Formats: sequence, structure tokens, C-alpha cells
Amino acid sequence: MKQTSRKGIILQSIILLSILWAAPVLVSAQSDDVQGAFFTGDYPNALAAMGIPQDEIDARINDAFDQLFYGDDITQRVYYPVGDDMAYLLDVANNDVRSEGMSYGMMIAVQMDKQEEFNRIWTWAKTYMYHPDDPYKGYFSWHNETDGTVIDANPASDGETWFATALLFADARWGSGEGIYDYATEANTILQDMLHREPTGIGTPMFDLEEKMVVFVPSPGRNSEFTDPSYHTPHFYEIWAREAAQDNDFWADAAQISRDFWHLAAHPETGLMSNYTEFTGEPRAMSNYGEYYYADAWRIGMNIALDYVWFRVDDWQVEELNRLLTFFYDQGINSYMSRFRIDGTPADPQHRATGLIAMNAVATLAADTAYDEEFVRAFWDTPLPVGQYRYYDGLLYMMALLQLSGNFRAYT
Repeated sequence: MKQTSRKGIILQSIILLSILWAAPVLVSAQSDDVQGAFFTGDYPNALAAMGIPQDEIDARINDAFDQLFYGDDITQRVYYPVGDDMAYLLDVANNDVRSEGMSYGMMIAVQMDKQEEFNRIWTWAKTYMYHPDDPYKGYFSWHNETDGTVIDANPASDGETWFATALLFADARWGSGEGIYDYATEANTILQDMLHREPTGIGTPMFDLEEKMVVFVPSPGRNSEFTDPSYHTPHFYEIWAREAAQDNDFWADAAQISRDFWHLAAHPETGLMSNYTEFTGEPRAMSNYGEYYYADAWRIGMNIALDYVWFRVDDWQVEELNRLLTFFYDQGINSYMSRFRIDGTPADPQHRATGLIAMNAVATLAADTAYDEEFVRAFWDTPLPVGQYRYYDGLLYMMALLQLSGNFRAYT
């Protein structure tokens, strides 16, 4: 047998080490093709890809924030400071304060690196909306008067969802402080209370523990026996599965279950989902257009797109958003209305909605239709709303600006 020389052994070793050293690089490069922005840090900028100069994009974002937070008291702003350390976001049309808007305001603030505004909103929410005692201990009332008086003590599950995630991002971006500004502790307390209710009180878990799905309202009876597809945020649950102090396996399961649930809830031709559904996906007929695609449901396209962009787990999401956008494109890119049965039948009364225009633009981040850019252009050409209905439409518009410009990120 021919023996290998010392020089040959050294050469073979070098070759072997080179292969082993290169292997992780090759695997990583291959993974980047299928991994989402959470792993790569590459958040798409659809506005720049359309040819809009970055300085114009930045100016639009800053102007929108300034208008919503510091614009005219009567016609523009939704953010109102109170005293030295608090602020609320006003639902102008209803003249009240909602956990939905407060949590959106916190998320916008952390994405914009606005810690003072973040802390002011959080202080107001903890002071006036948080229940330190039963019957809803650990939850937040879903709407209050502007003086802090509770209108309805019931929680709305989307509020807690966005509160907890915004707090986790704040901890990652700014670091936690003390008391209620210990963001990480506050976030984990909310997450724990979502699942682990004390035997006293009437609040139920915010997730059905068997279905592992978010419920419409965590209270006894029918409101905790169905769900709202727009409350499903698997991209946030993935963050919780990695960052939360406990229940990590539950949150990981909930993420996948929500993705699977959307398959059941979406109409196979239009892609529309109803405001409220059973856990099995069938529309839930209720007041406030429960069985219709309407204001709550507008946000589903955003949630699906963010989940795909961040984690890229389910390719069905691309097909779903293609169906959704094709439906609206066929209605007329610059004229489609805002309320439908999920089979696409228009439902009265109808109106053109800036919030829906914004959410459809965000859906293009994961869709791959021939007219994606037309949806983004329609959004860019739509002004930030003013007047009576600037609250919901305006906050969705602001978040769409951040998402479409690559400035809505998962901070961990």
C-alpha cells in the first residue's frame, strides 16, 4: 500500500478544514434565501423599490408622525398630552380612548424611537385602563373617557397583544428602567396574565387553552367562545416564544395554529375573512357586521404580510394575499369600497377607507401580483386623513408607512 507523505497529509488536512470552514457559510447563504427579515435583518422598502427617493420617504414618515402626534388639536392630532408625564390617543369619532389605539400609539413610538411619547402613553394606560384588582385583574379596560373614567371594564384582546409586544421591543431598543418602565417585566406580566387567570374574578384567559387561539373578549360566556381573525398575530407570538419568561412552547404552538386558522377563515376565491369567526373559521354573525369583511378585518392583510416578511413560514400566505389583492383590483384600484360579505358581495353602507387602502398596500410586501405597485402607489398618493375619522384610518396609515419603508422591525 502506498503511504501518504507528510506533505500530502498536511495538504489533505488543509483541504478538509477549508471545506468544514466553508460549510456553515454555504448553509447560511442558502438559509437566507428562505428566512425572513427577523433572521436576516433585511426589511423590504417597497416605497424605495418603486422609485420614491429616500429623503421623500423619510419626510413623509416624519410629517405623518408630527401631524398625528402634534398637529392641530381639532382636525389633525390624535395624541393628547396630559400633565407632565401622560398622554392618550383619542378615538375622535367616538370621543373616547381605546386600548387598541393606545397600544398602536406605543408601537408607533417604539418604531420611531420616541421614548418620551411611548412612556406618556404607557403611563396613562397603566393609570386609568389597567385593572390591578378583580374582576379583570391584570387586564386593561378596552375604552375609557378622556378623563380616565372607565366606560367598559371588559378587555379587548388586541390591546394586550400590542401592549406586550411594544413593551418587549422597548426593552430591546432602550433597555428597561424601574417601576412601570421596567418594560420587560411589564410585558411578561401581561403575557402571564393572558394565560394564567386566578380562580377569583370573571376574566377568562385571553387565549382558549385548548384551541390555543386568541379569543374575542376574555370574559365568561359567548364572547370568549369565538375569535377575531385580525387579532391573530403569529409574528408577535414568534417573538413571545423567543423572548417571554415562560409559556414559550405555548406561544410557538399558537403561532402555527393561527397560520393554519387563516386557511380555514379565508374565502377560497376572494381571500376575504369576516370580522369575527368561530374557531373553525366560519363567520360569526353578530352586531357590528360580525360576519362581514369590514374595519377589523382590514388588518388581516397586514398581519399575514408581516408574518411572511418576518418569518417566511407558510407559502400559502402569498397565495392568500394574491387572492385578496386581485379581488380588490377587480373592484377598481382607485374606487373599491370597504364592506363586503366574504364571497365578495358588497354590503351597505359603503365608503372609501384610507385604512383599507393602507392595509392593502402592506399586503403587497408578501404578495406577488402584477399590480402590487399600483396598490403601493394608490397608498402613496392618498393623504393622511384629517377630521372626524382620522383616528383609526390615521393610525393604520402611519403603521403602513413604517412597514412599507422597512422601518417596522422586530427588536429583540
